[in-house]
Amino acid sequence: MPDLSSRATEGTAIPTDQAQDAPGGARLRRSLKLRHIVFLGLAFMAPLAVFDTFGLVSEATNGHVPLAYLAVLFAVGLTALSYARMARRITSAGSVYTYAGKALGSPVGFLVGWSATLDYVLLPMLNALLAAIYMGAVVPVVPAWVWVLSTVVVCTALNLVGVKMAAKVNVALVIIQAGVAIAFLVFAVRAIVTHGESFGTTGFDLATVSLPELFGGASLLALSFLGFDAVSTLSEEAEHPRRDIPRAILLIVAAAGVFFLAITYAMQTLFPDVSAVGDIVSASPEIAEYIGGAAFQAVFVGGYLTAVLGCGLTQQMSAARLLFAMGRDGTLPRVVFGRVDPRTGVPAVNVLIVGFVAASAVFLDLGSAASLINFGAYVAFAAVNLAVIGFWVRDRRAGRVEARGPVAAALQLLLPALGFVVNVALWISLDTPAKVVGIIWALLGVGALALRMGGFRRTARTSNLEE
Repeated sequence: MPDLSSRATEGTAIPTDQAQDAPGGARLRRSLKLRHIVFLGLAFMAPLAVFDTFGLVSEATNGHVPLAYLAVLFAVGLTALSYARMARRITSAGSVYTYAGKALGSPVGFLVGWSATLDYVLLPMLNALLAAIYMGAVVPVVPAWVWVLSTVVVCTALNLVGVKMAAKVNVALVIIQAGVAIAFLVFAVRAIVTHGESFGTTGFDLATVSLPELFGGASLLALSFLGFDAVSTLSEEAEHPRRDIPRAILLIVAAAGVFFLAITYAMQTLFPDVSAVGDIVSASPEIAEYIGGAAFQAVFVGGYLTAVLGCGLTQQMSAARLLFAMGRDGTLPRVVFGRVDPRTGVPAVNVLIVGFVAASAVFLDLGSAASLINFGAYVAFAAVNLAVIGFWVRDRRAGRVEARGPVAAALQLLLPALGFVVNVALWISLDTPAKVVGIIWALLGVGALALRMGGFRRTARTSNLEE
């Protein structure tokens, strides 16, 4: 059985932007430019993702969805800065698994990566579930499982072709989604004016919502921003990872934050009480029909189908690469997870495994799936902030100049510490079933780690940091 301690962080920090042989001989191909990375990240979260949980969050926060987005944007913004710093320093495909392993030790890296698989592997499942919900609102005679399986099959097939083709498809899909979302915003503003509603502080008034309600609703929204996290898994396939991955992370968070706030403000102004819509799970298609009629509802759902495909492509892509990084290092069985198809350069077995898990969406509801995914997301976000602090401590001990001074302390200590605290608060606000399942999953990871470390009798070692 491979030794976790000696393999968990090999080959993570490479000194140039050129592809190198990865541990175990497997490597991914560098073929993505900045525009590809940004569009893949936007496709992962989908511009139309803002509609996924609007009804659920509006109910949970008593009509304060924009304020909930502002709260989670604060946490995500701090975390994005930490991801950008780590992506500039480490250019392998493992994302948070590699960052935590390098900064905090191999065992921590494994446990964080294990927990993160909840959001990476389950996101395609949520995506397939949303396809069934939205299409069911328009074509209720078709069984939900048909939409679930159709979505999974199409996304899996496109992912098996290769990352460059998937990236090109996503550019077109994101443009279509953005057009539909902008049209929705225009129709919503027109409806507000037509019905004599006022543009005030609707949805932002902190005095009319309790903090537990606000954080409970905000805790469901991390999945809306997961595109910035996902692009860090593409570092080995970026042509210039140290430059383009950090830029893409910050661009994605900024663009998504402004867009989500604008859309939810208009929707909440139009429907302060979301219960007036009817079914809160499929509230957005109902609102689309209300503001633009049946024709626009059809356009809206059609646009959402492009979002489903874009999300499915990038979610499956990122999940497969996280599993690949863990398999290549030997923390998961290398013979299964650490292999790359020599023809396409894609970890094809991992793509198929994630597709199989996604097909299980037929057995879950939206709220349960969202909470389970956000458990892993907040663990990952908190860990990346801690990783930045860990490197700051290590750099100071090594006497590195850039680790000293007030600016370095703010960027590498105070801001990540604040990001860690906020993400922990949002994690605590998740519903109890999600935390129970997530903790059970984490304990299984501890058991797997114990087996690989001989009951913790072997000392875990990390490789020397390469700059």
